Amino acid sequence: MDTSDKRTMPSGLTAGVQPAVALRESFRAGYRWRDLRADVLAGLVVGVVALPLSMALGIASGVAPQHGLYTAIVAGAVTALLGGSRVQVTGPTAAFVIILAPISATYGVGGLMLATLMAGLLLIAMGLARLGRLIEFIPYPVTTGFTAGISVVIASLQVKDFLGLSLPGTPEHFVERLAALYLALPTYHAPDVIIGLFTLAVLVVLPRLTRRVPSPLVALPAAAVVAAIVASVRPDFSVATIHSRFSHMIRGVTHAGIPHLPPLPILPWNMPAADGQPLGLSFDMIRGLTTAAFAIAMLGAIESLLSAVVADGITGHRHNPDTELFAQGVGNVVAPFFGGIAATGAIARTATNIRSGARSPISAAVHSLFVLATMLLFARWLGYLPMASLAALLLVVAWNMSEARHFVHVLAVAPRGDSLVLVTCFVLTVLFDMVIAVSVGVVLAALMFMQRMAELAEVRLVSGEHPALSEPLPEGVLLYEVAGPLFFGAAQKAMSELRVVGRGVRAVVIDLSDVPTIDATGLVNLESAIERLVKANVFVTVGGVQAQPLRLFARAGWAKKARRFVVRRSLDDAIRLVREYAATMPQPRGGSGILRAR
Repeated sequence: MDTSDKRTMPSGLTAGVQPAVALRESFRAGYRWRDLRADVLAGLVVGVVALPLSMALGIASGVAPQHGLYTAIVAGAVTALLGGSRVQVTGPTAAFVIILAPISATYGVGGLMLATLMAGLLLIAMGLARLGRLIEFIPYPVTTGFTAGISVVIASLQVKDFLGLSLPGTPEHFVERLAALYLALPTYHAPDVIIGLFTLAVLVVLPRLTRRVPSPLVALPAAAVVAAIVASVRPDFSVATIHSRFSHMIRGVTHAGIPHLPPLPILPWNMPAADGQPLGLSFDMIRGLTTAAFAIAMLGAIESLLSAVVADGITGHRHNPDTELFAQGVGNVVAPFFGGIAATGAIARTATNIRSGARSPISAAVHSLFVLATMLLFARWLGYLPMASLAALLLVVAWNMSEARHFVHVLAVAPRGDSLVLVTCFVLTVLFDMVIAVSVGVVLAALMFMQRMAELAEVRLVSGEHPALSEPLPEGVLLYEVAGPLFFGAAQKAMSELRVVGRGVRAVVIDLSDVPTIDATGLVNLESAIERLVKANVFVTVGGVQAQPLRLFARAGWAKKARRFVVRRSLDDAIRLVREYAATMPQPRGGSGILRAR
C-alpha cells in the first residue's frame, strides 16, 4: 500500500476526552469543497451498504427492522460528529447480535433499549476515566477467538429464515439451537431456499467481478424482483418478506412493513416488554439489566476501538480513543430515546467508507442522512425484501467476520499457549457468551505472559570478568547481577540465590541495571534477601537502579531503614563503596565470585 499520501497525526488527537475533536481537526486542516464532495459520495456508498444491514441486524437482534434503521440514523450521526476518529462509521453490528437477541427475548424491545442506555452511560464513564487504551490489553488470540465464535453463532441464527423453517422459537443456547434446527429441517420452504441461494450467489460472485457497486445494492433488490416475478407466474411461490413478518401501528391503525416516519422521541422504559406491556422503570429492572449493559459496553468498547485502529492503519491518521469511547457512549444514550438499539464502530462499513474516499466525520453523518431519506421515501418498497435474502446477507457478514484464514494461521504458527487461548475463547463464545470468553481469555493470556516473564529470571554462577569491573573484586566480595522485571511471578525465583551465602563473604553488590521495574512482591523479596545478608554481617550495596525501582525504594523508606546497606543509582559507585569497605576489613579465607541472576 502506498503511504506517500498519508496525512500525519494532528496535534489534537491525543489522550483525554475532547468532544468532536476529529471534526474540528478536519476543519482546522483545511476543509474544502472537494473534501465535502468526497465525503458526500463516500457517505452515499456506505448508506447503501448500511441500509439492508441495519434492517437485517435489527431483525437478528430480535426487534423490528426499523429499530436497526433508527440506530444507524441517530447513533451513526451523533457518534460521528462527537467522535475521535475521522472515518469511523457507527451503527448496529453483527457482533452485538449474540448479546442483544437474548435481552430482547427476555425483556422485549423496551428492555433492550434500557440496557443500551445503561451501556452508553458506562461507555461515557470509561471515556472520562481515560480507558481508551483498553484495546491494547486485549491479546490478538482473544479477539480472534471470540470474533470467530460470534460469527458461528450469527450464522446459526440465520438458518431458520434462510431455509424458511417452521420453528416456534429459537433456543437461546447454541447446542439447543442446533438440535431444534435439525429437528425442523423437514419443514424447509423451497421458495425461501431458492431466493436465499440466489441472493447468496450474487453476494459472493459480484465482488469478484467488480467492487464499484456494493453487492447488497444489487443482490437484495434483484431477489425481491425475482421472487415477485416467479410468484406472479406461480401463485404457490411465496416467500416471507418484511411486509409479511413485521407490522407497525400509526394512530391506532396497524400497517405492514416498516413505518415511513423519522425516528420520533420516546421514553425507552415505556416501550413494550417481552409480554407486550410497557416495560416500566424500577430498581429491580435496572439491576436485572446490569450484566447485559456491562456486556454491551465492553463489546462496544472493544469493537469500536478495534475498528478505529484498523482505520488508522489504512489512513495513517490516529484516533483519540478516549473521545471515541465518550462519543460511542453518547450515541448509545441518545439512540434509545429515538427507538434505537446498541451501536458501535462497524469495521466493514468503516473500511467501505475509507475505500470510497471519506475525508472527515461528515461522510458518516451523510450515511445517516441517506438511511433517513430512504426510510422516509421508500419504506413501502423496503418491505418487499425477502427474509431469506436478509439472512443470506448476514451469512456473508458472518463468514467475513470469522476471518477463517487468520484463525487457521494462528493455530498453525502461534505458540501452544496462544492457540489454547484462541480455541478457549472460540468455544466459550459459542457455548456460553462473549463476556465469559473475553474474561477467561484475558486471564489465560495474562497467566501465560507472567510465566514467560518469570522464565527470564534465571540464576547461574559464571566465571570470568564482569563488564563493569576494571579489575577483579577483592576476596570475599560477590556480585549479583539481576536482569528482567522483578514482579510477583519472577521475584521469588530471582531472589532465591541471595538467601544463602558462603563462609568468608564480607560484602555483596546487587546490580539492578537490567531491572526496568519492580512490583510490591519484588520489593518484599529483595528486602528480605538484603535483611538476611545484613543479619549475617554482610555489607550490601545496590547499584545500577533505574527510575521506577528508585522511586519505589524511596516510597518504601529505604533511606531511613538502611543501616548496613546502601543504594546507588550508579553501579560504579556501588562497586567503589564495596572496594572501600573491603579495604578496611581483614582478608578472609575463601574467594570471590560473580553470581549472575538473569
